[in-house]
Amino acid sequence: MDSTIVARPRDCAGMLTAIGDSLYVIGGKWKLRVIVALREGNKRFNEIQRTVDGISARVLSSELKELEMNGFVKRIVHAQTPVVVEYQITEYADTLGEVLRTLAEWGIMHRSKIRKER
Repeated sequence: MDSTIVARPRDCAGMLTAIGDSLYVIGGKWKLRVIVALREGNKRFNEIQRTVDGISARVLSSELKELEMNGFVKRIVHAQTPVVVEYQITEYADTLGEVLRTLAEWGIMHRSKIRKER
């Protein structure tokens, strides 16, 4: 881990700004799902689409471009015939590990709560 100093928001306004920045980059229905799918290893476009149930090709293409632009995904082109393109998560995507674990744990707890209420 690098020695970068991470600022922590100390007030409501700072927290709202930080959460807004985070959601701008990784928010939405699909981005974190694509990242999780790629944590299993490099995948081609169609493999990602099969793994992330319900995502359309157009949306996946857009999400991959945004994830690449923000440094979470790397596009690897293998110059062969036919050309093969794979996607790989970057080391920077590993910084989301704790976020993903926490979201997964909360999702399990919430689903259990909702089922008990029914």
